[in-house]
This record gives sequence, C-alpha cells and structure tokens, in this order.
Amino acid sequence: MQRCEEVIVLVGGLGTRLRDVVPDLPKPLAPVAGRPFLAYLLDQLAQGDMRHVILATGYMAEKIEQTIGDRWRGMDITYSREAEPLGTGGAIRQATQLLKGDATHLVNGDTFVRVDLGGLEDFTRALQLPIGMALAWVPNSARYGAVNIEEGRVVGFQEKGSRAAGYINAGTYFLTSRAIAALPTVKNYSFETDVLRPKALAGGVAAFSESLDFIDIGVPDDYLRAQGMFAE
Repeated sequence: MQRCEEVIVLVGGLGTRLRDVVPDLPKPLAPVAGRPFLAYLLDQLAQGDMRHVILATGYMAEKIEQTIGDRWRGMDITYSREAEPLGTGGAIRQATQLLKGDATHLVNGDTFVRVDLGGLEDFTRALQLPIGMALAWVPNSARYGAVNIEEGRVVGFQEKGSRAAGYINAGTYFLTSRAIAALPTVKNYSFETDVLRPKALAGGVAAFSESLDFIDIGVPDDYLRAQGMFAE
C-alpha cells in the first residue's frame, strides 16, 4: 500500500495567549528566528514526503494565504477557510472534503515536533487502529496533561497540573479512512474532546512515541524559547 502523502494543518485559531507578543499576525505566522513559524512546519512536511497540504484557516486567513501561496517546496497547498468558527473538529471535517485520498495526516499549526510521519502511519496500520497519535516526552507535563499508554495504545489522559515527567500529545496524528468517515457531522466541535478522548478510552488510538524537539509556541515563554531552538 502506498503511504499517505496528504496532511491537514490546523492554522485557524485565534492565538489569544500570544496576542500581546504578536498582535498583528495569526499565530502560525509569528516570526521565529527570522521566518514565520509555519515555514518550519511546512519544510518538515516536505522532508516527510508530503505532496498535498490543506491549510485549515480561520482567523486572519488572508495573511496566511498571501504568505504561503499555493506551492511550497514541491507540495500543493490548498486552503479550507472557515466562514464561521468550527472548532478543531469542524475545521478538520471541512478540510477532509478537499482530500484526494481516503486518509490523512493531521498537524497543529502552532506546535512543532520531529516525527517520522510514515512511521506513524505504519504503526497505526500495523495495530489496525483508526487513529494514530504522536507523543512527546517532556520533563514537566503540568501545562499539557500527560497521556497514559499501554501496549502501544493511548488508554487515558491525565488532567493538567502534575509536574511529573511523561508523554504528552504532540499535536500530530494520522487518520485512517475509518476515522474520517466517523467524524461527527455537527458543525462546531472539538476534535480533542469529542473524537480523540472517547476513541482513546475505547482503545482506538495508537501511541507513537518516537519523536524529538517538541515545542508549542502558544504561550509567550515557549515562543521565546523557540527563537533559540530554530536559530540553532
């Protein structure tokens, strides 16, 4: 079976926590070491053999379209723009209508993690599960909430607050055709709350833990940390 070469990137959020630092740009375009953050993400997707990127836009969609255009390092760029807020789930479901195939990778546009997307897909398919989720190991999981895993599957999520080291959701997924077909048809909903959590508790989410260099630029402290990380 040929590997999936399509990816949906969620870039429609309001970015309210970063607004004081980057007031005039959508969060994925926040400058990091002289380039838009989204540029690093797209570079990595190109290196991971993606050929079709669907950018699910919302807030300041025009600026993203003007900055990125319709081609990036050999990849076709398509836009799925929200006419009204759809939540992560609604944005994903709308974007899936632009897919050329029946499966997709899925990436948060404000997080970066070095992960082998082909490996994530292979791992998910080997377990015959509908969803695969990349995990990142962090020394302090308080801000994110840790993910509980058993035998290669996500089995639960811990509440935020515990400062213990652990695996967290790295914001990168693989959705099989089964997962896409099962997405709720309501207009506005949360992928994390309404799809990922119940699917995980039912044993339907693969836990792929081979990753490096996770960073989430959603808060000012980590946004500033990203400057040094990418300057290197």
